[in-house]
Order: sequence, then structure tokens, then C-alpha cells
Amino acid sequence: MPLHFSPAPAPAERSVLAALGSPTAVREARTSALRAATGPTSPELPLPVHVMDRSTLESDSPTRLAGWRFLIRSGERAVAAADTRLTPDGWAFSHFFEGPYVTATEAALRQADDLAAPHQPRLLSVPGLYMLTLWLHGDPAADAGRGGPLATDLLVPIAPAPPGIAAHRPYPASELLPVLTRRLSPGQLPGPLLPA
Repeated sequence: MPLHFSPAPAPAERSVLAALGSPTAVREARTSALRAATGPTSPELPLPVHVMDRSTLESDSPTRLAGWRFLIRSGERAVAAADTRLTPDGWAFSHFFEGPYVTATEAALRQADDLAAPHQPRLLSVPGLYMLTLWLHGDPAADAGRGGPLATDLLVPIAPAPPGIAAHRPYPASELLPVLTRRLSPGQLPGPLLPA
């Protein structure tokens, strides 16, 4: 299996398990698929969520770790996702959600699993562009919470992707990052379209 998932911090996973075990947390979640799930649910495929925005572009690192995301599986498919965030007291459950990014993330992971080279999967969120990418880091043994994309890493935009960027197409980071940086820069035009 070319995807090498880094283990999430134990408190992050425990907080998601506690939320899944809480009838109140599940009932109050805005995830009808999670509420309707029959049988056991489990958090799987932990992914560190890194954010790239104007503030990170102006700092020493182009990204910052914002949390860990777990796909919530019921039966054969992911029905929702759970996000955790770092608080002054450590990792804590943030919220459950569902929607197109859950199924598209699962599809992108299946697609990436067919690549020949090993990768460490991460998520790269670009809120200013309403964009989420599967970030395939080339060093499977790296600390998943640190560092920015290397030029040789692959970035796979998850559907729905912004106009001019093809979803589910692996782009070398050296090709996609300059486009994202340009689009995030104040007063800049979106720039050229990328090949589909």
C-alpha cells in the first residue's frame, strides 16, 4: 500500500471516539447520514489538516497545522468526517460534518493508493479559495504536523475545485503552489488555467 498514514495524536482520536459514543453529540451534529447510520461507526484514515492562507504565505512556513480529520466509516463507506483542533488543553473534538468533501476525499485516497511511489497523505486547505487538496507528501516517515509541501509532492484538488483547476488530477506541488499563491495574493488576477 503506497499510502502511509501517520498516527493521529492519541488525544485527538480519543476525543472523536468519545463524541461518537455520545448520543447528544451525534444527535446535535448536522449530519443526517451519521445520525441515520445503522451499526457501528468508527474513525478511520486520520489526516493532518494544514492550512495555507495569506498569513502563512507571509510567514516562514507556507502552511500551518490546523487539526486532524477522521473519516467516519459505517459499513463499507465513509458517512461523515470528524475534525479535531488544538486547544490550550490539547487536542479536542471540534465537529462532525458531511457533504461532497467526505466522499471526494475517500475517492481521492483510493485513487492515490494506486500510485507506484509511497506517500504520506495529508490535507491542504486553502480557505481563501474554498479549496481542499489531498497532499501526497513524498516522505512517508516525516512528521505529519510539520513542514510545507515540497516541490516534488503531489497535490490532488478535491471536488469541487475552484474554476480553472481540475479536481482529482494530481499536480506536482511545484506547478500548483504558484497558482494558489498568486490567487491568494491581494489585487492579483486569478492567472492562467491549469491543464485538466
